[in-house]
Amino acid sequence: MKVANTPDKKYDVVVLGAGAAGLMCALTAAGRGRRVLVLEKSNKVGKKILMSGGGRCNFTNRIVEPENFISENPHFCIAALNRYTPSDFIVMVERYGIHYEERKHHQLFCQDTAKDIVNMLLQECEAGGVEIFDHCDVKAIATLELDPEEVDAIAQDSIPRYSLSGECGVDKDEVMFNVSCHSLVIATGALSIPKLGGSGFGYEVAKQFSLPLTERRAGLVPFMFSDFMKPICERLSGIAIEVDVHCNGHLFTENILFTHRGMSGPVILQISNYWRPGDEITIDLLPNVDASKLLLDFKYQHGSSLLRTLLAKQLPRALAVELQGLWWQDYAECPLTEFSDKQLIEIGKKVNHWAVKPSATEGYRTAEVTLGGIDTNGISSKTMESKKQPGLYFVGEVLDVSGHLGGFNFQWAWASGYSAGLVV
Repeated sequence: MKVANTPDKKYDVVVLGAGAAGLMCALTAAGRGRRVLVLEKSNKVGKKILMSGGGRCNFTNRIVEPENFISENPHFCIAALNRYTPSDFIVMVERYGIHYEERKHHQLFCQDTAKDIVNMLLQECEAGGVEIFDHCDVKAIATLELDPEEVDAIAQDSIPRYSLSGECGVDKDEVMFNVSCHSLVIATGALSIPKLGGSGFGYEVAKQFSLPLTERRAGLVPFMFSDFMKPICERLSGIAIEVDVHCNGHLFTENILFTHRGMSGPVILQISNYWRPGDEITIDLLPNVDASKLLLDFKYQHGSSLLRTLLAKQLPRALAVELQGLWWQDYAECPLTEFSDKQLIEIGKKVNHWAVKPSATEGYRTAEVTLGGIDTNGISSKTMESKKQPGLYFVGEVLDVSGHLGGFNFQWAWASGYSAGLVV
């Protein structure tokens, strides 16, 4: 990647953002013979790719359906997802000899390192002659108007329509640049995880060109608590178990992880997309088990035992102790024979339907995605081009399309980037 000098003056395509969607768009466009420039603000390309999946990159999912995505326009993602499928990306991964594995829920991960995916994308870009500059801060974007006589002498798909100016380099090595392009692609991501480059730059571009935005909030994000649950979660920190979690008509089954701040783990990240402040979430600590019947069986088979002792055979002991403090503290040292059947039935119901109310999420600092974004009603679902601003494209997370956990957001990045790359 070039950082010491500046880009040339004129390109067919300029892509802002060297993440998953931006690199996919760039390599696709370059494969069509377009002269492509990628400008990345941070010090490294593909930062989110590198940190994803614990450094192994959950690069897609074998089974991708529109239902795996959240948007105010739920049909928008269908065309791109059909145009570029998980199988298409897997073909490229296999062509580069990258070893990968399939985990539960059809998630695909690199066996070695996420760097393999970044290197693959960069090699594809290099093969197409894509120029990539990091440490580049775009300060201004403007539309260009050409004299009609000048337009006649230029190939229609090479007419410069946008100019961009800003700074490239670090500290004393910073230099100004000014470039023009026929097609401008915004692949700058969104607000999630600012330390990896998340920002609202793409939204500012949308506002500049009067494109509407939908409400934005943190998604795939842990919960925090401010009530009695906070010290409980602190004491349980590090414990993980598989549970069902319900909220607003949605259900996920996966691991929950208790943390010093509250609750995390895959199931919490999934359900956070559907939670709103003030909502309760309901946790089934023993999925597919009738806990009331289980406790009654305990009573008649092990009547001299303590409830926490028997429940600790089904759940982590520390969790059983915390539940005791919540639901049967007065009977903590009583054998099961001293519990009425009604008491045990009620405790069992709580085990299957533990209702808790998060006070907030951890916000964009740890959110894996930003829900909401640029209103897709103003964007072509086939090309990702703005319907009212010719030559301006938006791909990836900046749009109002967010996937579930499990490789879906990467698949959206590949699909939307590819769709734009075919036409820019």
